[in-house]
Amino acid sequence: MAGPLRSHWSDQIAVARILFLSAVLTEPVTAGDTTGTSFDVIHRQDDALGWIAYPDEKMERASYALTDSDRDGIWLVDPVDCDGLDELLRPRGPVLGVVIALDRHKRDAVAIATRHEVPIYRPTWMQSIDDDLDGPVRALGGELGATGFELSKRIDNRFWKEVVLYRPSDATVYVPESVGAAAYFCVGDEPVGVHPMLRLTPPAELTDRPVERLFMGHGHPIGTDATEPLVSAIDTARQRFPGLLKQLLSSRLG
Repeated sequence: MAGPLRSHWSDQIAVARILFLSAVLTEPVTAGDTTGTSFDVIHRQDDALGWIAYPDEKMERASYALTDSDRDGIWLVDPVDCDGLDELLRPRGPVLGVVIALDRHKRDAVAIATRHEVPIYRPTWMQSIDDDLDGPVRALGGELGATGFELSKRIDNRFWKEVVLYRPSDATVYVPESVGAAAYFCVGDEPVGVHPMLRLTPPAELTDRPVERLFMGHGHPIGTDATEPLVSAIDTARQRFPGLLKQLLSSRLG
């Protein structure tokens, strides 16, 4: 049965990939065209600010500004630019750097870093993206300044490079892509779901530590008691995979 079962899941993954790419990644991306944009602030506390620049996009690309307690400034993580962004950020101090936490999340890093005259930062092992970035690029070590966030490698292969940010002091985590809260991640009423491409190999290590707040690169954050929904999403990722396929197909067919 192992052979037919493996083939069955491989076929479903292939279908999910086609549906995901056609339904989401082919949607026009509006980043860079900031005229008349109305962004949503999705999180606002002293230590972190989150926004979705284009709330009507299916991808619901979320960005965060994390406060550096030593330098009285902020680090921007996977930012998407929009009209009014600088005014939103200004009360939190100068931008210290722009961080890319997923190789595909270059987004508006170059434009924002250039405007604020700061470097772009990425993990030491993500150097393959450097040639695609016009401007100074610096490597991050194991921590993000004095934000309290530690960096841990989640995926590192030719197709997907992702780092997770975790702060032990208050169990806050930022996951760029492995899990998300945008509609195409979630099945039914899930507040967070595993990425369609990872449903058969869910990121179980994300549940190794407590998670109070869950920031994600897509969709709204979970601002408190995030451990239970995250564990549920990962534990039921395979079980709910057929439902996600059906949902993606229905969305594509309109």
